[in-house]
Amino acid sequence: QVQVVESGGGLVQPGGSLRLSCAASGSIFSINFMAWYRQAPGKQRELVATITSVGSTNYADSVKGRFTISRDNAKNTVFLQMRSLTPEDTAVYYCNVQGRLLPGQTLLRSWWGQGTQVTVSS
Repeated sequence: QVQVVESGGGLVQPGGSLRLSCAASGSIFSINFMAWYRQAPGKQRELVATITSVGSTNYADSVKGRFTISRDNAKNTVFLQMRSLTPEDTAVYYCNVQGRLLPGQTLLRSWWGQGTQVTVSS
């Protein structure tokens, strides 16, 4: 059983900052990719940022230069530092973890957290 738990969401004023955390626990042999997605009301879920096991990162154009994704491999944890937030960043932010339960497995398994609400408003 693998659990993915996000934390750190909340209400912040425009221009403010927020740091999200996501921890994966359970019988995971290895974690390859960790990512943050978000879903605003009435919109589809979109990819925000990804990070590989060796630290390679990728960002959506809308957050480049404002958001930073990082991870602590020893703790199976990924972070999302968000700066210069705007009301357009308001959404439920979801953590996605992809990895293997056993050594030698070819296909990656995918697990999702329950989401954490981020609201940017004055």
